[in-house]
Amino acid sequence: MFSRKPGKIKCGVAGVGSLGQHHARIYATLPGVEFVGIFETSDDRAAEICAKHNCQRFATIDELGKACEAVSVVVPTDKHAQVALPLLAQGCHLLIEKPLCASLEEAEQVLAAARKAERIVSVGHIEHFNPVMSYLEKHAGRPQYITTERLAPYTPRGTEVGVVLDLMIHDIGIVLALVGSPIRKIDSVGISVLSKTEDIANARIEFESGCVANLTASRMSMKKNREIRVFQDNAYLSLDFMNQKGHLVKKSDIIAYGVKLKVGLAKAGDASSIPVHEIPIEKGEPLAIELAHFVESVREARQPKVGAALGKSALEVAIAITEQIRKAQK
Repeated sequence: MFSRKPGKIKCGVAGVGSLGQHHARIYATLPGVEFVGIFETSDDRAAEICAKHNCQRFATIDELGKACEAVSVVVPTDKHAQVALPLLAQGCHLLIEKPLCASLEEAEQVLAAARKAERIVSVGHIEHFNPVMSYLEKHAGRPQYITTERLAPYTPRGTEVGVVLDLMIHDIGIVLALVGSPIRKIDSVGISVLSKTEDIANARIEFESGCVANLTASRMSMKKNREIRVFQDNAYLSLDFMNQKGHLVKKSDIIAYGVKLKVGLAKAGDASSIPVHEIPIEKGEPLAIELAHFVESVREARQPKVGAALGKSALEVAIAITEQIRKAQK
């Protein structure tokens, strides 16, 4: 594993569009970070970000890489490998926004370059740093059935890939982490409405453990929604990633309700007798938590929570779903 000298970590951002501007904002305020600068093709946006955060605009990716120790890659998915490879060649640690790359071939190139350079590649599966996920990791121990729903209004941004690689991949990564079992079977369906690729998709994933996950994603919705429901032999959990809240029903409470029925302390159908627990979630900005974790991983020379292996696994599943959808559309 690599080692580093003490002192502030010099960070940069490649691409400061709608998401990259927030990477810049957070790096500029993180303790132990010197926010060096950006690479950005838009003159207006580059001027705006540099003025706001008193940082430098670099003319090329190579120049950004020479000046930085760690860089966020926040360019369109089909440009990830094109930007990441020269940065790795310059010795930078990378946080690459999800998905890792647009293809498995490009992902392998990036991972091989990271191994050769002995550099971290963290993948921006941001929901893994949502406080909701922290709760799930502690309490969803034996999932048997999972449903996810991720909806967003249509926007041209991100349509260089389909909704599976754009949105559903978040939930693929979450489900893979929660279930921790090899996949047995995938059945998918998707429809293109406004884009050349699918705008609405559903995937049913069966795992060797017996767990089944049903994932739905759409970028044709009138509202935003990011929810997950987990059913297991001792509880039912329903959580909202967007609003960072949820509720829990425990099997032990259902058993207690049955006992009350027997002794006449409750009436059949009296749902108020079954406690529904509001889940105490300490809210936080997932991107700020993610970037702080990335910087700390670089500082401590340790692998990040969402490293290249999970990023590649999620990409493999997302591409398998995408290929099923495209074959069905022919």
